[in-house]
Amino acid sequence: MSNRLADQSSPYLLQHADNPVDWHPWGPEALALAAERDLPILLSIGYSSCHWCHVMAHESFEDPATAEYMNEHFVNIKVDREERPDIDAIYMEAAQAMSGHGGWPLTAFLTPLQVPFFAGTYFPPEPRPNMPSFMQLMESITEVWQKQRSEVEERSDQLTAQLSMMSQLKAPDDPIAPAAIEQALESLRAAYDAELGGFGGAPKFPPHGVLEFLLGRPDVADRELALETMRKMAAGGIHDQIGGGFSRYSVDARWHILHFEKMLYDNALLARSYLHAWQVTGDESFASVCRDTLDWMLGEMLCPEGGFASALDADSIDSDGHLEEGAYYAWEIDELREIIESAAPGHVGDFFLYWGVIDHGEFEGRNVLFVNAPERKPPEEIYEEVRQAIWQRRETRPRPARDDKRIASWNALAIAALAEAGAVLDEPRYSSAAVGCAEFIEREIALEGGRMRRSWTESGPGPAGYLEDHAYCAAAYLTLYEVGGDERWFTRARQLADAAIENFEDPELGGFFSVASDHEKLLVRRKDIEDNPIPSGNSAIALVLLRLAALTGEQRYRESAARCLMNVQRIASRLPLGFGHALQAIDFHIGPVREIALVGPAESRVELHAAVLEDFRPRAVVAIGLDTADTAVELLRDRGAIDGLAAAFVCENFACELPVTDADDLRNLL
Repeated sequence: MSNRLADQSSPYLLQHADNPVDWHPWGPEALALAAERDLPILLSIGYSSCHWCHVMAHESFEDPATAEYMNEHFVNIKVDREERPDIDAIYMEAAQAMSGHGGWPLTAFLTPLQVPFFAGTYFPPEPRPNMPSFMQLMESITEVWQKQRSEVEERSDQLTAQLSMMSQLKAPDDPIAPAAIEQALESLRAAYDAELGGFGGAPKFPPHGVLEFLLGRPDVADRELALETMRKMAAGGIHDQIGGGFSRYSVDARWHILHFEKMLYDNALLARSYLHAWQVTGDESFASVCRDTLDWMLGEMLCPEGGFASALDADSIDSDGHLEEGAYYAWEIDELREIIESAAPGHVGDFFLYWGVIDHGEFEGRNVLFVNAPERKPPEEIYEEVRQAIWQRRETRPRPARDDKRIASWNALAIAALAEAGAVLDEPRYSSAAVGCAEFIEREIALEGGRMRRSWTESGPGPAGYLEDHAYCAAAYLTLYEVGGDERWFTRARQLADAAIENFEDPELGGFFSVASDHEKLLVRRKDIEDNPIPSGNSAIALVLLRLAALTGEQRYRESAARCLMNVQRIASRLPLGFGHALQAIDFHIGPVREIALVGPAESRVELHAAVLEDFRPRAVVAIGLDTADTAVELLRDRGAIDGLAAAFVCENFACELPVTDADDLRNLL
């Protein structure tokens, strides 16, 4: 018998539709029921590829006795954190405030007015040292609710005030200055792991924003912090040596022992960073990682209509029929030896010298591959034959489940990576996929008036979009315009940015709320500012607005971005690992910014455009057009071809150098 989740569109919620728990989706019906029954809300938040979410579901939510207690004493609400990041952010902050840590599954108990009075993460079915069982926890919560109600409500009011504090802070009127960049660099240099790459110790997550920030620095030593981290990640177990793409994070400090879920956002962001590393260094190994990551996205995550799925599970079915983390990816030594010997007789020793094989302890002798000695790589023909043989054997195993929810913001990250890589690497299939995905978003997710939805599945559209959905899509559309010249994407990016200002900006204190002014009323209206694990909506929209200001000359965009960045400048400079994208926006704001206009016939623009694309230029914008008489891009106005040839204008604050028609002359100006 299904519960109330059976008609939901989220794959994660549908995973729980057959639980004996009387789950409700978040909404007015569940909240009203809690008030009517005067019961606390048991809020469980997770996502489809979360290993421990699956564990707790199997241990507790599928257990009839546990479900019976839940149904009697609570109104039970399930939330997909990827579909409802607004709800997740509120109660994750509460969990961190109450317990000092967070994670998923997130387990919170709320009053009928949505106020949390206890929050934690995973709870086992039996007690463990320093951890009660889930049943013990629920019994304690029930007793507190029945006997200490006034204390619960008093503490809840205090917590609500604390959760509201960040959105009510007024930023200092400090000018946005280079000192913030230098302080951030000093912190990153101090935190850098010179032996293993990355920053700090285990666990290690790909530091997307920081990599991009460092790659754009003029100092070679600062860039090397990013480049060496990327070399270590590419060689590690976190990088799928057989199928391409990156897993979510490494449990150890060496990037070897991984947490196996694969997220669209990680791979889109990393593909772009590896592309930029290739532009910075000319090292083909970086371009190779970019390609294998994008190829993985196209092969495993692209859906028929053009959008990209969200994630692959960490778990899959092992040879004994059990659901185990990493079962699809991990190997026994004897099986690897047999595959290699069959594909390349006599080369088993060569491959075990090149590939390190590490015992992933919790998997009872099964192993993951990493590159141990890159200088010992077998000849390419033999290497590719063995890699294909291992991949084909792996394909005979049950595959991890895929969350087919198409999230607007994550798809936008894929668009940006594919569009830029398609142009820089001259890979038309990447460019085509980028446009196809953007057209899918416009067809299925976009709304009238510059607004977006959050997501789409074959079961139907998701909820209203958040700041990040509008900001990421605007950024992706600007990238599409800058690499392809199709002005419709510029127009659409500007429309999304204007909608973000109208519906999300805080006109009094600066910055942007995560939800729109017409969003359903939640406990608090937050401003998310931390770039972890993906760019915050505030960082993303600030950079979009700065790019638009450079393309249009409109100071209102720059002023709005500045008010946003003033809210994060101090904390970004002190805690750069959590604010890598904000630092990129701050750096762009400080400038100088190169405004590059390419005008004239498409065929003679090719070499000029190639000259622009051959280097990583984080502080540059590009406007492209054939005829500037009827353009929406102000940077192109009153500029035209010279003697029938495409011309390049390099400007700063709309003051331009003399135009050039030769690619080498353009390189000298850049």
